Amino acid sequence: MSELFDAVDALVASRSPLPPPEERKRLRQAHGLTLDEVAAALKVRRATVSGWESSKTRTEPRGPEREAYARLLKHLAELYPTASAAEEAAAPAPEARPLSAAPPSETAGMPGSENTRTPAPAAPQAAPRPARTAGPSSTSRRPAAKKAAPADTPVGGTDARFENGPLAVVDVEDGQVLAYCVGGLVLDVPAKSIPALVEWTLKEARLGQPKLSGPGKDADPLIVLTEAALKRYGLPVTLTDEERLAGRIPEGHKVVKQLVRAEWKLTKRGFGPWARIYRPAQGSERACVQLCIPSWHALDSRHWGGAAQLGPADLVRVLGVYASRVMTPRGSTAVTGLELMTALHPPTHAVRDEGTGGFRKSETKTPGSLGEQPVDPAPCEAPDGHPLLKNLPRFHVRGPGEKLFEEAFDWARPLTDAECMHRNLVGIDVNMAFAAGANGLVVGLGEPTHVKAPAFDPKLPGSWLVDLSHVDLSRVRVGKDTWVDLDASLLPSPFTPRGERPEGPAWYATPTVAYAVELGYDVTPIEAWVRYDNGRYLDAWYNRLRDAFLATMADLGVHADMAPADFLAAMHGWRGRDPQLAIVVDAVKATVKGGLGKLRERPRGEGWRPGEPWRALSRPTWRPDIRAAVISRTRINFHRKIVKHAVFTGQYPVAVLSDCVVYAVDGTGPLDFLPYREGKPLPGGFKLGINPGLVKHEGTQTVLWGEEVRERFNAPELNLARYIKDGTVTDVDNGE
Repeated sequence: MSELFDAVDALVASRSPLPPPEERKRLRQAHGLTLDEVAAALKVRRATVSGWESSKTRTEPRGPEREAYARLLKHLAELYPTASAAEEAAAPAPEARPLSAAPPSETAGMPGSENTRTPAPAAPQAAPRPARTAGPSSTSRRPAAKKAAPADTPVGGTDARFENGPLAVVDVEDGQVLAYCVGGLVLDVPAKSIPALVEWTLKEARLGQPKLSGPGKDADPLIVLTEAALKRYGLPVTLTDEERLAGRIPEGHKVVKQLVRAEWKLTKRGFGPWARIYRPAQGSERACVQLCIPSWHALDSRHWGGAAQLGPADLVRVLGVYASRVMTPRGSTAVTGLELMTALHPPTHAVRDEGTGGFRKSETKTPGSLGEQPVDPAPCEAPDGHPLLKNLPRFHVRGPGEKLFEEAFDWARPLTDAECMHRNLVGIDVNMAFAAGANGLVVGLGEPTHVKAPAFDPKLPGSWLVDLSHVDLSRVRVGKDTWVDLDASLLPSPFTPRGERPEGPAWYATPTVAYAVELGYDVTPIEAWVRYDNGRYLDAWYNRLRDAFLATMADLGVHADMAPADFLAAMHGWRGRDPQLAIVVDAVKATVKGGLGKLRERPRGEGWRPGEPWRALSRPTWRPDIRAAVISRTRINFHRKIVKHAVFTGQYPVAVLSDCVVYAVDGTGPLDFLPYREGKPLPGGFKLGINPGLVKHEGTQTVLWGEEVRERFNAPELNLARYIKDGTVTDVDNGE
């Protein structure tokens, strides 16, 4: 009889209900699980799990695997519901929009894979939408369609709460206050003061953006104020020098007093270029609006180009595309890059309270996240002035044996006699190199553990004190049992940013030490700080930014599947096809580098003294070890391609700067020296394309130009990669 019961149980289990493939993927990612981890737990192949999550293949698990998989998804669905019961109970009727997210923790402002992935949807060609009622039926508060923004502005999402998009640009025309929204909609704004504008934004404007991950929070609505709007609401058009240095207007300003009287609060940053106005959360209802003021330099021209000078319709298009593909800006591109990490991996999540049946905040961090509490770095990872180093002697300079120094390449050498006989110097640049370096990288999530004389583990993130001075680039391993001879004098060392061979023990991140092993050399760490709590924290961040970059470049006529010659032709003049979308591309790239740079943010005034903590240290996202690991992997990826190219072609670089490398050749472009055979690139070498990790043409100058510049400035090792793009030479440092 028991055998019959077992057979019946197996039959029922073989039909265990499963959610749709998209929901399966969402649940796995919400818990920070990789395909490999799920496959290992269920004892199936990685490709099998991937097929279960694909709506195209529509493969389904069978037998005992289906029962186990259904059990896993059921538990995850309880941890990460699509909409918690608490939120549903608190959700108001459509006429009263639910209040948005509360203010985040305070933030202030370097930073692969070459596989082609499907980019995010392109900006739709949307016709101007008809007017909508965004609030109560009062005539004075009913928005009306005044005029259309550019027709290709992305429209709002399907969430009815945010049907007018993530943001609006508020301007004044002919005495009327108007809010330009994405999708061509322009709303009448009845608010006559900043507090009233905040109330209108939360209750009637239907602005905001749905959360990016299951346990996350909806994005706050963003209001951009033009100069005319600043005048209307009693704010200065520009800041005084004193206000600019302080980053805010005085607390005694009349607008700040208006907010205080209306019981609104400002974050510690005060009323500045990126003001955040909020009230404390009431249960599940949150109230927060962010202001962006371009004329106060909110949109840095280094990252946003001329966006601050655009008209309201064009500006909402630029910011709207960025918001839809990356996220609603939360400050500078650096701040937004950091906030995107948190939005994709929220530190906490809701769990069901068995006593009440409702939901409450989990007491443990969300798996795969950094948690809510900051962790101290290892002493070698701490930058100078950190509280961990306060007992060091005054004016002590830490050397490589005391300090982890993982930075990007800045290396150059004199041209050989043979290279001087070539006609040109051609530079190639890696697309989104630091984003590609983050893809698939295992980083530490928790505190470091100190170990003495450890065995090196390339899968364990951390910092290792090891002597790599014995690694000789004149003979390296390029395959399992294949060794080749190279001219080491023509190559930078991969172990130092300046390309110099290390002289003794030094601290390195895991990817750097792993590369020494890959080249065929033994390593014997003296000590290490390792992180046993680890994961691929940056994968979702990379995917989001990669898709934003590829989708926007596709809108500009540069696609991921182009042949090399077609790609080079498409890249010629790509900025001129749509200067506004070109601004978005620059902002996405700045989000990558700035977000990684924020992981090791230094003190920014405020009376700080060495040995004292500074504001950024209170963030769980202050993680210099993660930044170091990304830069280490990016530099190693670059060096690996340089070595592959030298082995296959005999060509050596004359200069390397961050993600740009320069070669002396007779041709004028990359196809004249990159080793393509029948349209296929060298495996593991440089490949032309727009995907992150692939390369594009950076610039071409003559060899005579390079030699003349070096002679003029008496700098035989001047890094020509810095000037290869247009030949303009500035900030010469004589190689020091």
